[in-house]
Amino acid sequence: MKFLGDGKISGFMKEHYKHFNAATLVDASEAYKKHVESGGKMMVTLAGAMSTAELGKSLAEMIRQDKVHAITCTGANLEEDVFNLVAHKHYKRVPHYRQLTPQDEKKLCEAGLNRVTDTCIPEEEAMRRVESGVIELWKKHDDAGTPRFPHEYLYELLKSGKFAGHYEIDPKDSWILAAAEKNLPMYVPGWEDSTLGNMFVSQHFKGKIKNLLTVKTGIQYMESLVRWYKAESAKHKIGFFQIGGGIAGDFPICVVPLIIQDLKQSVPFWSYFCQISDSTTSYGSYSGAVPNEKITWGKLDSDTPRFIIESDATIVAPLVFAYVLGW
Repeated sequence: MKFLGDGKISGFMKEHYKHFNAATLVDASEAYKKHVESGGKMMVTLAGAMSTAELGKSLAEMIRQDKVHAITCTGANLEEDVFNLVAHKHYKRVPHYRQLTPQDEKKLCEAGLNRVTDTCIPEEEAMRRVESGVIELWKKHDDAGTPRFPHEYLYELLKSGKFAGHYEIDPKDSWILAAAEKNLPMYVPGWEDSTLGNMFVSQHFKGKIKNLLTVKTGIQYMESLVRWYKAESAKHKIGFFQIGGGIAGDFPICVVPLIIQDLKQSVPFWSYFCQISDSTTSYGSYSGAVPNEKITWGKLDSDTPRFIIESDATIVAPLVFAYVLGW
């Protein structure tokens, strides 16, 4: 049975993943595990469409077992985990998506099926169902003059139990439900380009939302992140696990140079860094930049453990989480 290692996913990885990206995967996973087991905390960032890829099947357990202590994600990842939670049975998989013609794509659009690679999110059952619930909260806080962050509205919606009877997956597989239950610190820069962000603006144009600042902005998220990082880094080493690139990764990692260079205050650098990316190193690309470049920006120190796994995050991230969880 040597092929299986010790019979666990982590054992299989250690037995067979000896070189190249595979070896980096094991090294990064082991370093992540040691970081949290020694009392460190971990920021996880989600770009791409990881929620529609059902990363919650492993990420939710990471949250429950205190292996993730804060999340930065795109507005799409924030909402799409909720969409999947309440409408999974209505999703349509299109395994032959590479062969679709423009006319095929138009038919999907007319059927209310919004495609994300091989998966179509149903407009009515997912997006409009969640919209109906969150609009009530937007209006309530708009009338009361009590603005909230985008994720706080979804936390409130889920905690209200409004959708509890409509879950179409095992709720244990929803990472945002796990985050809401722990009131996990969350940061969602650029939320306005999400489906719910578009819907919020439309409610303002319709005259149903008076104050656009009823939903707090990215600048306020950065202020909140500064306060969190200063408080937590005084007690714990903080690591950074980045899935994909873009704003989900670049926004939170900037908090360290902001505090050190702009506020002129002393805080530790990020104590661990790993990025899973399928972007190749290229001129001027943030997503494809090697970790060493972040040293020059004052985000990482020269001795920060640094890993880049150049692969598909939908394959790699669950393996890292399985390793950390001891599966």
